[in-house]
Amino acid sequence: MDCFYAAIEERENPSLCGKPVAVGGNGRRGVLTTANYVARTYGCRSAMPVFKALQLCPSLILVPVRFELYRAVSAQIRSIFGRFTDRIEPLSLDEAYLDVSEWNTSGAAIAREIRAQIREETGLTASAGMGPNKLLAKIASDWNKPDGQYEVCSAEVEDFLHDLPVTKLWGVGRKMEEKMARYGIRTCGDLRRFEKTQLCQWFGSCGQEFWEMSRGIDLRPVESERVRKSLSEETTFAESVETLSGLRSALGAIAASVREDWQRNHADRAISTLFVKVKFADFQRTTAERSTLVWDDALCQDLLEECWRRGNGRAVRLLGVGIRFTEEREDVQMEFLLAAE
Repeated sequence: MDCFYAAIEERENPSLCGKPVAVGGNGRRGVLTTANYVARTYGCRSAMPVFKALQLCPSLILVPVRFELYRAVSAQIRSIFGRFTDRIEPLSLDEAYLDVSEWNTSGAAIAREIRAQIREETGLTASAGMGPNKLLAKIASDWNKPDGQYEVCSAEVEDFLHDLPVTKLWGVGRKMEEKMARYGIRTCGDLRRFEKTQLCQWFGSCGQEFWEMSRGIDLRPVESERVRKSLSEETTFAESVETLSGLRSALGAIAASVREDWQRNHADRAISTLFVKVKFADFQRTTAERSTLVWDDALCQDLLEECWRRGNGRAVRLLGVGIRFTEEREDVQMEFLLAAE
């Protein structure tokens, strides 16, 4: 979806159209959840502190987050997806992978129809990417935003990737871009000049992924879980967050979204674990988790602090929060033990 939260707010309040709008914030110490395209021309973006966004755009209109509304619209869009396939892998409220390989119709035609139905039934615009795998579809989905689509056919993969900037690949932010530049790597074509072992020597475990992505290799299936084992949400920051206070502010919005999703859509599922995931600017990852039977905002903050300490002050590029559900076999075992007692 195109600027999903902001687009919904503009739809609900047409007087906002054409003005710089951002959703989120909780005072000047808060962060933006999203910004519309007008605000982005001033440099405003998601995860940016409110005070900085107001410095860039003093006329910025801040709208409080309304997750209940966004979830309702997301469910409406998800139902449209279901008319075309049941192989749906949601990434967030505003993004999902669809496997439509069972159709004889072209992916481009299917995407046009889905986008048309979304616009007709919700008044919102969506952009789409089509490709032979998730990696290429994801890259293509950003190619003609907003309100556009782009298809990468199998025969076009090598040419499409040859001049593609490495910044379009997962895991390549500002720091990694600078590191790659030192080796003369600026495009996927440049990456393909080096052996896998060399890339692993330079970039650690990410080297293997860069080698595969530069060749358009991605074997991951579209996974639509029948019974969810977990529920989570994460945000990749446009610029890495360098302070714990900045992360705390961002965590609040993410945690609230996960909590509301659980309470609204999965209230019958018991929580077994709460976790916080962090990816640092050097792409090292860490996850802190605790067993708990209830949602605990304070515990989320404690887990974030634990992850932060592990990073020894390293900036953070991705932050996620989630819960793991008690599996049915655990419930059965507990009932058996109680009965036995």
